Amino acid sequence: RKEHVPLQYILGTQEFMGYTFKVTPDVLIPRADTETVLEEVLLKVPQTLKNLKILDLCTGSGCIAISLALILKPEVCVGTDISEKALKIAKANGENLAPMVKFIQSDLFENVTGSYDLIISNPPYITTEECGKLMPEVKDYEPMLALDGKEDGLYFYKKIIKEAKNYLNPQGMLAFEIGYDQGEAVKNLMEAQDFVCVEIKKDLAGLDRLVFGFAREGE
Repeated sequence: RKEHVPLQYILGTQEFMGYTFKVTPDVLIPRADTETVLEEVLLKVPQTLKNLKILDLCTGSGCIAISLALILKPEVCVGTDISEKALKIAKANGENLAPMVKFIQSDLFENVTGSYDLIISNPPYITTEECGKLMPEVKDYEPMLALDGKEDGLYFYKKIIKEAKNYLNPQGMLAFEIGYDQGEAVKNLMEAQDFVCVEIKKDLAGLDRLVFGFAREGE
């Protein structure tokens, strides 16, 4: 710890949504802020959907996909990541906790097929400049691939929002974890792509943390 190695990497595990996940420096450490995101999403997903299909982009450790699979019991749950090393950890967590979750290597939607009722993502969203100023525990040990959202931090939101409608069922939900100062920007991006009922929600610290919206009926 004196060398700033995060405790979770030393222990090799992190609790998330009441489940224990394996973590290594190949994946982002699951955080309480992301639990807040899932709790809000769970309030909005129609519990009556019997054949629920979920897609988690930039899955990392798999904590979002696996937790949603355990809680919602969907018919299909897929997690994607561009990193082979991250997927190795996600698959190990899946085998441990929720074997029904399918993990595939994909640059966002590149290798995704089918349509979904919920697409969720905690993409890299820190600006390249800010990445260089992060505390040592994050900057020196967590995977930069999972942190760096390019010049304005919005790169992945723009790509996902533009393509998501091709993979969402009518009235399907698109939900993002966001940085504290990105709520309005991501909301505007979603509305520009014709998403409806777009909302920003805050975390326990009162900071913007989640944006979600819905595909129009009949899209």
